[in-house]
Amino acid sequence: MQIKSAVLSEDLAALAEAPLPFHAFQNATVLITGATGLVGSLLTKTLLYCNQKLQLHLKVLALVRSPKKADQIFADLLPDSALSYIQGDLAADTISVPGPVDYIIHAAAVTASKQMVTDPVGTILTSIHGAEAMLRLAVEKQVKGMVYLSSMEVYGRPDTAHMVTEQDLGYVDLSAPRSCYPEGKRMCECLCTAYAAQFGLRVCSARLAQTFGAGILPSENRVFAQFARSALAGKDIVLHTLGQSEGNYVYTRDAVSGILTLLVKGQAGQAYNVANEESHITIRGMAEMVAHQLADGRIQVVVDLPKDANTYGYAPDVKMHLSSQKLRALGWAPQVGLLESYQRMIRWMQEQAPTEKQ
Repeated sequence: MQIKSAVLSEDLAALAEAPLPFHAFQNATVLITGATGLVGSLLTKTLLYCNQKLQLHLKVLALVRSPKKADQIFADLLPDSALSYIQGDLAADTISVPGPVDYIIHAAAVTASKQMVTDPVGTILTSIHGAEAMLRLAVEKQVKGMVYLSSMEVYGRPDTAHMVTEQDLGYVDLSAPRSCYPEGKRMCECLCTAYAAQFGLRVCSARLAQTFGAGILPSENRVFAQFARSALAGKDIVLHTLGQSEGNYVYTRDAVSGILTLLVKGQAGQAYNVANEESHITIRGMAEMVAHQLADGRIQVVVDLPKDANTYGYAPDVKMHLSSQKLRALGWAPQVGLLESYQRMIRWMQEQAPTEKQ
């Protein structure tokens, strides 16, 4: 296996050497949905890399809509007999998976804010239908563990001055179309709890903070990627909000290690924050960090507010600081801080420059 990206190779090697419960995946079959998305693709790459390095003899079933796109994303790893594609669309198809499945990671979801406001119905149905299909499959296959990838957006606007734990759910405005995303995630978590209680399924939810770093896809358009591209191009960072929302972040490698920890050690029916408490900053603060520390002050931060707040589909401003103590109690700890996360992501983007227009 020859990983062309130096920074991604470093991350995969670090994961293979980390004290993760890889023994549980010996001779196992792991199904990953959303395998061509950011987190799903990195989970797939991690398991395939560790399979070779650690001689795990595992199999990875990647649920994808486009095998051609998957081939492009996993080009460095192919051919690999441990990887098989299952083609299907969780929003429309009945998914059939032949043979045994030991673990499921359900990473498929709508992640584009613009789509959440232009197709709120589709966003909700994709979430619920996809989660229910995977939960039914998990019961049918009698899996050893399942992780549903949720989001910090389930918290809405928590009414708390302390660090936000898994019990601190707040207000979600149901009159806003953009609420289809957090409310859909809440319903899926509720489904996970119901399946755990009714069928004894060991499924838990990973409430991911904003996840970025080496491995982001060329199509990635969330603010962290926009900021990085502005720095690389020497162009001012343009904010379409005042940037007052407080962001909670986690590096891609740390997110992967957290999810794999939960797949083996997570408690049935429980939710866990996956966040680096030290990587906490306002959107404006992050933009200023990129402009001054990564672009060496060659660019500025400019605010350009649209007349209609729904134009870009951004989530409403929130002020919360996620606690990851519950996940840390299982032995997990983040390794990469916010500035290094950006530095490593920019290295990745520079390595991809021949195929990704900055």
